[in-house]
Amino acid sequence: MANDDASDQIAGHRTVKDWQARKIELNANENEKEILWAKTFEDFLMARLSHRYLTPIKVLQDHGDVQGEGFTIVSVQCALIEFLAALKAGKSYKFLKKGEKLGQYEYSSSNALFCEFLVREEPFSECFSDKLESREFYQSVRCALLHEARTKNGWRIWASGNIAVDAKKKIVRRDALQTAINAYLKSYGLLLTQDKSVQEAFIRKFDHLADI
Repeated sequence: MANDDASDQIAGHRTVKDWQARKIELNANENEKEILWAKTFEDFLMARLSHRYLTPIKVLQDHGDVQGEGFTIVSVQCALIEFLAALKAGKSYKFLKKGEKLGQYEYSSSNALFCEFLVREEPFSECFSDKLESREFYQSVRCALLHEARTKNGWRIWASGNIAVDAKKKIVRRDALQTAINAYLKSYGLLLTQDKSVQEAFIRKFDHLADI
């Protein structure tokens, strides 16, 4: 199953060919579809996220000295949130060149996708009362971190606390936000075994990741 060409690996050691084979199984196997989708969630999504994002975040959480690594952690968490939003919608980002148009399942601006996800999906929706609050987080935390390596407009990053994002006090609690991301992934994994539209979106996204 492993491939000598690491560039072909899309989920741990699983490759594009592994995804193509799994997609055939998913389309053909009606009797054990729920079990196969649960396995696909672990084999492809969790393997991909664990190797590239979740384990590195845990290393920073466990071995940091609380001297600023929260900026790195929340930057990665914001990238993860956008990925999870795009995964749920089955959409992929496209940089539009002059004259180009978006396809049905493409987006060129993450603003609406990111903000709507936060106010719609639990447990993130518990932190934002409306899109104005989620847009403030998007602009002053997500965009500020990814474009300027800082937060803006009075937003702060704390290590501990129970509320992942306090939009009123402008505080992001990095560890609680990771707990929220992990909780979302658990509920998404269950939904993926049952909801056909979520399954179709998953296939679209992984087809794109595999450049199919």
